[in-house]
Amino acid sequence: MDNGLTYKFKRPNPSLVDFVDRFSFLQNLSSFKDGIIIPNGRIDLLFYKTADDQFHITLMGLETKAKQMPEQEIPAFFAISFNPIAIEYVLHQSVAGFVNSGKHLPNNFWNFSIADLNNFEAFCEKATSKILSLLPEEIDERKRKLFELIFLANGEINVKELSDQVNWSERQINRYFNHQLGISLKVYCNILRFQASLSHIKNGYLYPQLNFTDQSHFIKEIKKLSGVSPKELFKNQNDRFLQFLVTDPE
Repeated sequence: MDNGLTYKFKRPNPSLVDFVDRFSFLQNLSSFKDGIIIPNGRIDLLFYKTADDQFHITLMGLETKAKQMPEQEIPAFFAISFNPIAIEYVLHQSVAGFVNSGKHLPNNFWNFSIADLNNFEAFCEKATSKILSLLPEEIDERKRKLFELIFLANGEINVKELSDQVNWSERQINRYFNHQLGISLKVYCNILRFQASLSHIKNGYLYPQLNFTDQSHFIKEIKKLSGVSPKELFKNQNDRFLQFLVTDPE
């Protein structure tokens, strides 16, 4: 990357695809000034060390709006990006209480240490083994199917359609989202649609490619989640938008 950032990611093995979106590694963050984080619809578990070699592990809640990167100097971090179903079945704790923020975990969480930041492949293997060990024998098929449908539709699906297809009441679905994630199904789906729009915007398509009502609605939703218009996001002045820079080409 022109700004000096080094970004790598690795998809999980097939046994974890319902729970993990990716493992990632980001280096040379000290060269990335005035960065902005935008919502991605995933729950990130961050492992990092600060400039004074202090090791930290932080569980991030869902982002629902753009925010400035922390001022604390962090040269690099490894991350596990979880799909929401992992909140219940892997992390065993709700993230509803820290939407748009994070929660510091013990620095020996899952037996990770600062030494695990030396090798990305080894980190992925260790994390995979740990997550597999935490998974229960049975997963509620309604919840698995629920997120499969939401992701396949890029969020362009409503609660009634989901209720009909997974045989779970609309009220239960909405309660599940609010309890586990701290946001409604509708808000979450809007985030996924926004994320799906990023690749189009990155390629210069500054008008709706997905099911927005009209151009005005498209601009309003993009601005609501990124803080800027599609045109400004496309320009990405000073490479401010971190997740926009690392959006998959796929």
